[in-house]
Amino acid sequence: MEESRGRQATGAGRRILAGALVSALSLVAPLSPRGHADPPAASIPPSDAPRRSVAYMGRAMGTYTRVVLVTADSVAAEPMARMAQTIFSRIDSLMSNWTTTSEVARLNREAAAGATRVQPEVARVIATSLRVWRESDGTNDITVEPLVRAWGFLGGRPRVPTAAEAEAAFHRVGAGQLHFDPEAGTLRYENPGVQIDLGGIAKGYSVDVVAESLKARGVTDALVEISGNMAAFGHPVDSPRWRIGIRDPRDRMPYFARLPLRDEAISTSGKYEQFVAANGRTYGHIMDPRTGRPAEGLISVTVVAHTAFDADAWDTPLFALGPAGARRKARERDDIAAVLVVPGDGVDTVWVESVLKDRFVLEPGAQRLFHVEYF
Repeated sequence: MEESRGRQATGAGRRILAGALVSALSLVAPLSPRGHADPPAASIPPSDAPRRSVAYMGRAMGTYTRVVLVTADSVAAEPMARMAQTIFSRIDSLMSNWTTTSEVARLNREAAAGATRVQPEVARVIATSLRVWRESDGTNDITVEPLVRAWGFLGGRPRVPTAAEAEAAFHRVGAGQLHFDPEAGTLRYENPGVQIDLGGIAKGYSVDVVAESLKARGVTDALVEISGNMAAFGHPVDSPRWRIGIRDPRDRMPYFARLPLRDEAISTSGKYEQFVAANGRTYGHIMDPRTGRPAEGLISVTVVAHTAFDADAWDTPLFALGPAGARRKARERDDIAAVLVVPGDGVDTVWVESVLKDRFVLEPGAQRLFHVEYF
């Protein structure tokens, strides 16, 4: 990451490109679950007018949401978009770490005192998080919040903590300190001071819930997004797939490559999202819970999966595993495919998993800045 930019942690100030917010992933084209009850929304009535892609924007989980519906009647489709926003807001109210009233906040207050009942959706996300923690060699760890706070990436100004602060936070990290009983639906923290943060996986879960709800109401073609976590089903009018751009991790251009998607999901984690520059180095917000320090070796990880839940669950641990570990882990699994960006001196290396080779496209303007390898 270029330190001369002088930026620290920020999720704001995103540029506008062709009417779409530029995030970790962008829609490259002009814009023309279970265990809960979703709000009612009428099906989109048939129309003789030509269909087009209509984007409906909103906010939840401290960021933006976008639902792109292919419809002949944007007014008739609006209730679907409102339903989607209601779902995003509901899941935010359960899993946010930015409020004192969420289910996660309640668990963080009470679970150290004994086994605490967990709301079913939150329990599902915790169960998946712990499964991925075991399968990712401990790099997907929902107890990493104390480290993130110590570095100022959550509820503070980004900074390099003192050695004593970092060590104290590190002692409170480790998913092995969580005792989750899926049958009883309870969670207990082994030690006081343990905190969980579902921010690294809840967005993907919410995208899937919205997508499933839209499909259940007859929507056949849509793209659902929250802050770069996307699920794409069906297709836009002018293409057999949704054309997704992957953001340049150094922000020299809006996106450096394209990946077309249909009935798939995608998520990207990058060092550009939040970082702090100090002592001639740049430290990103993604922590390696095995070391207690910011992960190093990669500047961007994109994961393609069948569900947004899986894509969101795996982009961060692959980032923490580093270039060799991420390639090894991605090859081991047939439920995800990865695109990894390794920083270089003037030219960055993009490692693209071979299953994506036929559709990964490097943008013409990016060819002098990136070298592509397949694994």
